Amino acid sequence: MNEMDVAMIKSQVLSEALPYIRRFAGSIFVIKHGGNAIADSQGGEAAALESFANDVVLMASVGIKPVVVHGGGPQIGQMLDRLGIASQFVGGLRVTDSATLEVARMVLMGKVNPEIVGAINKLAPLAIGLSGADTGLIVAERAEGDLGFVGEVQSVKPDLIIRLLDQGLIPVVATVAEDGAGQAYNINADTVAGAIAGAIGAEKLIYLTNVDGIYANWPDPASLIRRATASDIKTLMASGAISEGMIPKLTSCLRALELGVGSGHILDGRLEHSLLLEIFTDSGIGTMVTREELS
Repeated sequence: MNEMDVAMIKSQVLSEALPYIRRFAGSIFVIKHGGNAIADSQGGEAAALESFANDVVLMASVGIKPVVVHGGGPQIGQMLDRLGIASQFVGGLRVTDSATLEVARMVLMGKVNPEIVGAINKLAPLAIGLSGADTGLIVAERAEGDLGFVGEVQSVKPDLIIRLLDQGLIPVVATVAEDGAGQAYNINADTVAGAIAGAIGAEKLIYLTNVDGIYANWPDPASLIRRATASDIKTLMASGAISEGMIPKLTSCLRALELGVGSGHILDGRLEHSLLLEIFTDSGIGTMVTREELS
């Protein structure tokens, strides 16, 4: 491919992106950055994080207001293995005793959050690291079942996030929160992202993970679903076709749509500039879920 061909492709992409840039300027996007999107990246963790940070800063530069909510499951698992602490999962959620909670807090708030904040701020001084406990952003309650210190979102107080967005800053939220008595809980990041998106009236809720999107018949690549309504997803979940790890994402996505979020997106965060390709191109690269059928 010669230089002229490359230039033509770039101009076509930019032309395709312009209507979306205009449409979404001033809108809030909540982006759930999954640990798997970093840990499984073929280019390595550093390259994947750099690509993600570039996408987020570019979005902010064209008037979109990004909020990043991150997990860190693989990183927590690696640290637990190093410490000889066994992991157990129920319904896609990690059972969390007091030792596991201590490790989760250390990894999420002491490693993953600063790394994401640092990658963004290396490009532009915009990112602010937070946890769910800061200014009562998230009030947690113990999750049902025998999961230990795994929490659910009882309520969201989005004032701090809104103030930061109004100042042109990018909140980066670690999903550790406390209940009314000060007990800390580790909350599934998919759940937190959906709750925050609903509370702040986000236009889009985007989940970056390590699969291409939602499959009707995993892992058959021909069954990848590009567009779906909330009703379609409910039917698919009821059929038992959804894998265990995808259930928290889709459950929180459906709840966010009920709260007024414009659309949910599930895409492979390991792909370079996946956020931009999903948001600023006609075809996208992942699965888009809407409340109703698009016209």
